[in-house]
Formats: sequence, C-alpha cells, structure tokens
Amino acid sequence: MTGTTGRTGTRLTVLGGGGFRVPLVHRALLEDADGTDPEGRCRELVLHDTDPGRLAAIGAVLAEQTARHGGGGPKVRTTTDLDEALEGTDFVFSAIRVGGLAGRVEDERLPLAEGLLGQETVGAGGVLYGLRTVPVATRIAERVAALAPGAWVINFTNPAGMVTEAMSRVLGDRVIGICDSPVGLCRRAARAAGADPDRAHYDYVGLNHLGWLRRIVVDGTDRLPALLADTAALESFEEGKLFGAEWLRALGALPNEYLHYYYHHREALAAIREADATRGEFLARQQEGFYAKLTGPGAPDGAFQAWDATRREREETYMAESRQASGGWERESCDLEGGGYDRVALALMRAIARNERTTLILNVRNQGAVPGMDDDAVVEVPSLIDAGGARPLATGPVAPDQLGLMLQVKAVERAAIDAALEASPASALRALALHPLVDSVHAAERVLAAADPLKR
Repeated sequence: MTGTTGRTGTRLTVLGGGGFRVPLVHRALLEDADGTDPEGRCRELVLHDTDPGRLAAIGAVLAEQTARHGGGGPKVRTTTDLDEALEGTDFVFSAIRVGGLAGRVEDERLPLAEGLLGQETVGAGGVLYGLRTVPVATRIAERVAALAPGAWVINFTNPAGMVTEAMSRVLGDRVIGICDSPVGLCRRAARAAGADPDRAHYDYVGLNHLGWLRRIVVDGTDRLPALLADTAALESFEEGKLFGAEWLRALGALPNEYLHYYYHHREALAAIREADATRGEFLARQQEGFYAKLTGPGAPDGAFQAWDATRREREETYMAESRQASGGWERESCDLEGGGYDRVALALMRAIARNERTTLILNVRNQGAVPGMDDDAVVEVPSLIDAGGARPLATGPVAPDQLGLMLQVKAVERAAIDAALEASPASALRALALHPLVDSVHAAERVLAAADPLKR
C-alpha cells in the first residue's frame, strides 16, 4: 500500500507515545520489517505525548531496541504537538491515560472507601475512568477527522469498549478497539485442548473485559466440550485456575479473566482491600522509578535493560489479587513475554494496509452481529478485516445470562458517555449506580461527590 501522502509504506502515530508499553508496539514493527517487501509496512513511527521527559525515556528504549535488533524498522519521531502528530498519518494508535496513574489510584481508592470494587476498567473505578477519558478521546477523534480523515484509529485506551463507542460517534467504523485479553484466553485454551492456536477458530462474544469463549473449532470439531470434561487440562491455564473447573462446566463456556470480578466478586474485593497497595499504586511507584532513572541527571546507558526488567515485574504481578483470591499461583512463562495487543494491532494494520484478509477479535460496532444488541453498540467479537476495515461476524444467539449482563453494562457505558459529553450529573449517577457491581445508590452518590469527575 502507498500511504495517504503518496509515500511507500505507512505512517503510524501513537498517542500516549511516552507510555511504558510503547516498546512492545515498536518490537512488533521491527519484527514486521524483517521481510524484503516494504509494501504496507510502517515506515515512520510518530510518538505523541504531553510529557517530553517520558517521550525522551521511551525514545532511548526504542533506540537501544533497534540496535539490539540489528537496525532497520521505522523511522521514529517524537512530538508534543497533537496536530503535528496527526496530520497526514495513516494509522493512529490511541493509548492515552487521562489523569495519569494518579488518576488511576483515585479511581481505585474512592470506591474501595465505600466497600466497592476499585479496578481500572470494571465497576465504579471503570466508570470514573471513562467519565474523565471520554471528553479527551472525543476531542482526539474530532482532530483526526479534521487532519487525517482517511486514517484508521486503533483504540487501546481504557475502558476500551466505552472509549471506542464514544469515538465512533465521530469516526464511525474508522475507529476499532483492541484488547489482548481475548487473544490470550483463546490461545491458552487451545493449547490446553491440545490444539495449535494458529489453526483454531474461536467463537467469542461479549463486550470489552466482559466476554466468553464458546467454541474452539479445529478441522470442523469443537474442542471445548472435551476440554471442559478434563479437569486437569481445564485447570492447567490461567482462566481455568481463576474460575475452577466446576464453575466453568456449569457455564459451558470460558469467561474472560475480568469476569472474575463478577463471578467471584466478594473474594476479589477482599483480596484487593487486603493488599498492601492497589494496582495503580504499585505501577505508579514502579514507573516513577523507571522514568526517573532514564530522565534524571546523568541518566545511565542501558535504557532497554531497565525497561525490560520493569516490564517483567509488571507482567509477573498482573491480576495478582485475583490469582491470590483463587488459591495463588505464578504466571506461566509464555504469559510473561508482554504484549499481545501489539501483535493484534500489527495484524489489524497489515490486513487494512495490504488488504490481507484475516479474522481478529475486535471492538467494533455491532451491525447486527449479536442478536439483542443494537447496531451502534460496540461489541467484542470475531471480525473479518481487509482494506475496507473490520466487519463483525454473526455470533448466533447469546445465552440469556450473557446477553443480560452485556445489556446492563452497555447501558452503563452509554450513560457514562452521555454524562461525560454533556457534563450531566444525573447521567453520571445512572452510570455508576446501575453498574451490576455497585450495590447502593447512596454509595454511588458519595463516590461521585468525592471524585467530581465532571469538572473541566
């Protein structure tokens, strides 16, 4: 593909370019650049961030990563000017964090003070994060529409389903949400079922961080029933350990790991409240040390090594409280390599830029794929991608318990979008109080009063 300005190859702009996980995206681009055909490959990577120090730190990591790879890959450019970053780009990867990790800590701590789940994307914490993020994401969508109307936006900003739906009100189907949780679940389950993950087809349905794997089809045979019947195999991977074989057999499906907060809510909440620090507090301390090391006076060499060591610690402690609530275990080595979403993003970009048809689990507008959900609702389902973008594949009927939960959480997401865009306290209260993990309107009112998420 020739990019929008007539150049060979494409330009990718990463919003949140000083973010800690950007080197994973860069790694995927380096690996993609190893072939001889430049058609459709990323030739320029533009990193945008509001913090120049973080941009410099990540730029140093990327420079060392390029050298370790033996050179090659896209040219890297950094900027703190949003319009400069967007103008003429082909793809936009949005991975911003409005309010930084300090905001995440507040989103976690304020609900916990009321006995509610404090988590980045689920429950009251997810609603607070969405209220703060949606206005910024919408303004970004408007700038993309004005400066790069032919660009595709790949959204990884959390809460991903809510933010993708808000941006779709401006960009339509040119914004596509991605997440690494479904692909991780599918690949782990396929391996446990004795199948090659790359040869399997997956029947997955839900919203972001609220989905179920219903079939694992290899050569026309669904491997999931046999996996559900084999307790040892079923409890050999993360989701099996989280939920337990008995409950998974009762469900007849494999839930996304984030459904642990729903199905084992009491235990998950207790584990979070008993922990020494929330996840946000842990990451804030960890990343403060990492960025200070690379941006302080006399910053040492070895930026990549410092990043990789920090990354591994981050992966080892991912969802630690949920694992502790389910008996405790160490993550498998194959789950510690980091990424997942970066490879999904690259596969999505390649399919569009090179017209290479593929199927990925994505967050897209429903368009009739999931019965019972309206066409504009952003759902997380297998989608067919080519040069024309992503089209969701029909899922067939959805179990009543699954559809009911999807509809309630979608109503919460939409109330939060309306509240954020209209600065409506009533909509904000609806969003928080109607969430299935919030058990008191009065508690919701107190959380909103403490957070004041609609302040501009």
